[in-house]
Amino acid sequence: MHMADARAAPAVEGTMYGCSAAAAAYSVKKIRLDVDTKKVPVMGVMGAFVFAAQMINFTIPGTGSSGHLCGGMLLSALLGPYAGFLTMIGVLLIQGLLFADGGLLVLGCNVWNMAFYGCFLGALLIWKPLMKHGMSRAKIAAASILGCVLTLQLGAFSVCLETWASGITELPFIVFVGTMQPIHLAIGFVEGLITAAVLMFVYEARPELLYGSSPEEENRGRFSFKKTVLILAAAAVLIGGGLSLAASSHPDGLEWSIEKLTGSAELEAEGGIYEASGAVQEATSLLPDYAFQGSESALGTTFSGIAGAAAVLGVCVGACYLFKFFRKCSES
Repeated sequence: MHMADARAAPAVEGTMYGCSAAAAAYSVKKIRLDVDTKKVPVMGVMGAFVFAAQMINFTIPGTGSSGHLCGGMLLSALLGPYAGFLTMIGVLLIQGLLFADGGLLVLGCNVWNMAFYGCFLGALLIWKPLMKHGMSRAKIAAASILGCVLTLQLGAFSVCLETWASGITELPFIVFVGTMQPIHLAIGFVEGLITAAVLMFVYEARPELLYGSSPEEENRGRFSFKKTVLILAAAAVLIGGGLSLAASSHPDGLEWSIEKLTGSAELEAEGGIYEASGAVQEATSLLPDYAFQGSESALGTTFSGIAGAAAVLGVCVGACYLFKFFRKCSES
């Protein structure tokens, strides 16, 4: 559901940058008071995991469309809303800069649509209340599916609102909503199943890693903290470097919806600001579309998956030290 620059007007893009920046600033403030230093490696590894998982587009049968994991609900269930939100920003930033996946001008929109709802509403309105009286496999499955479906519906609706506010007449609001919401309902359900599977593994392996876990659940898991994190890191490498080769070639839900309405998934944008953004992205995207430039070799996809996951891990862990996250613990 990554938007391109042409799908929103500069005024809308600037507004959403402001909204996303405000949520990020609040998250930084909250996370700097967090005393759980174990979240530092988990932020990096799970950021890498979500990056890798987003490379795998799964086909939605009978539609000619595909979808991929957003990851906001997954990250917030492990890290909480604030660390999860900042981790998602790291994922989206690397995707836009290194792989030209999502525009730079529209990054604020993508952060809001793909990260804000899953990390804040998913964690605080769905995950936390359901886990209030203890965790179970059934609760994890219910929260994962309900959270992913609801927050992806909100994200898809926000895309429609942002496009409508931008005055893109080729995409009539009511018709666009009627196309976007059903396809993202199916995508959200599949994402919910994937999220539930990952969280159930963590619940069995190291339940204390889950947001809102009780002290009684510490040291109950099958694996140590270190081994659990290493397994998730290995999964990120396997997914990004191997399973990503099996990704569906069908357009994702957003591209599919636009193509159904306009006959083309591409929208043209004119203006100096779009050209400047495109020039910057062209200069920074070393692996555009997750491939070596001018090559369709599968090796390019494999390298992109591993290199991108490593870059996200580095950005997330580096940000923890740069902005002194969890400093209360280190200073005490």
